Amino acid sequence: MDETYEMRAIAPEVLKQLRITDDAGNAPRLVVEDEEGGNPLRCCLGRSRPHETIALVSYAPLRRWARETGATPGPYSEVGPVFIHPEECDGWTGPGIAEGIRGQRRVLRAYTAEGNILGGRLLNDLLNDGQPTIEEGLAELYGDPRVAAVHVRAVEFGCFLAETRRV
Repeated sequence: MDETYEMRAIAPEVLKQLRITDDAGNAPRLVVEDEEGGNPLRCCLGRSRPHETIALVSYAPLRRWARETGATPGPYSEVGPVFIHPEECDGWTGPGIAEGIRGQRRVLRAYTAEGNILGGRLLNDLLNDGQPTIEEGLAELYGDPRVAAVHVRAVEFGCFLAETRRV
């Protein structure tokens, strides 16, 4: 693992809040029994199991980060859907990259300490033409000293998968 950054799941204290009222101001709107499994969970950075009950909540990763760090993401602050366990789970214990966030198409979005988007990197395992791994993409982005955090997102739906932060 690169010592420049650490991967983070949604923090346990934030999950406790989201299980009551999400970042859109609603109770978890949908609790589903996942028929096939495989949905990325943001509480433990794992994947759901077939027939597991999971909750869908709205989450604002940059807004939460801003409260903690004093950043001001302004127009870059987004609220979007994420899957979590409806009850407390073991969370993410790291180190390295959680296998549950890997996938065929990912985008990395880099942010400055002030909360501005600085750049990004598209990753596409389907192309099989020398595309970088998540680790290589993160190393490239964190090579810029202005990068304070990088979010990993799914391409198809733009869903937030995980946060990395400079250490």
